[in-house]
Amino acid sequence: MGRMDEALRAVENSLDRPSAARVYDYFIGGTTNYAIDREFAQKIRRRLPLIGEYMKTSRQFLGRAVRECARLGVRQFVDIGSGLPTAGNVHDVADDARPQRDTRVVYVDNEPVALAHSQLLLADTADPARHVAIAADFMHAEDLWERVLDTGMVDARQPVALVINAVLHFIKDADDPDSRVAYFRNRLAPGSLLVLSQMTNENPRSDEERRALADLVEYYEGTTNPGQLRTRAEFARFFGDWELLEPGLVYAPAWHPNRATLFRNAPSESRVLGGVARKP
Repeated sequence: MGRMDEALRAVENSLDRPSAARVYDYFIGGTTNYAIDREFAQKIRRRLPLIGEYMKTSRQFLGRAVRECARLGVRQFVDIGSGLPTAGNVHDVADDARPQRDTRVVYVDNEPVALAHSQLLLADTADPARHVAIAADFMHAEDLWERVLDTGMVDARQPVALVINAVLHFIKDADDPDSRVAYFRNRLAPGSLLVLSQMTNENPRSDEERRALADLVEYYEGTTNPGQLRTRAEFARFFGDWELLEPGLVYAPAWHPNRATLFRNAPSESRVLGGVARKP
């Protein structure tokens, strides 16, 4: 009961400013967002009308990637920067892909309000014996990994699907995301899978869209989640020397699309890159 009280207080204390996690939740059709989040989202949408579709593209990629990881036999998932539980959670997709329900998921977020919502919503929708949400920060990789292992949900000797979806565009190169991703790659067992996506500013359709993407970055400078967009070449390095699964590092809608995939007929218009790689 104490944990739930703390979670409720964290939610109540976060309503004076937009939450990046709740803004994302709003754009992908979730219901865990408030007026202040929706106002900020509409400001972005006025400048970049397809921003909601870009974020839905990230979420759709997450679902297809998790399904493929489960199909390949991986039963442990760590979702870093998981945000708010909403439609298409990692544990929902993994359980659907493996009806024997033998997968385990650790959700990790450093934003108190995201963790609070996760604890509240997972209490209603998940299996506490297999699914847990913890507080940890990607920027403190060693501490994060220790906390993941402390949950008892992950056997580090067995393959893990490590998910860092729609997170790296919130971390500037100056903050050295490379060493953090490398830390995790080094700790995962052979056969593990790395799922990455982020927004890109590569190949804008026009000068106006190039300026709009630059404005998007500028808007987020005024939040607790500033970051940067990257080209495919700039993003590819995060996979290290791991082998990319087919079709490689691509615009996310080109990664095993299905009928529901947004931008499947014009993947480069999605502004989202994605890929999955396996540790040799």
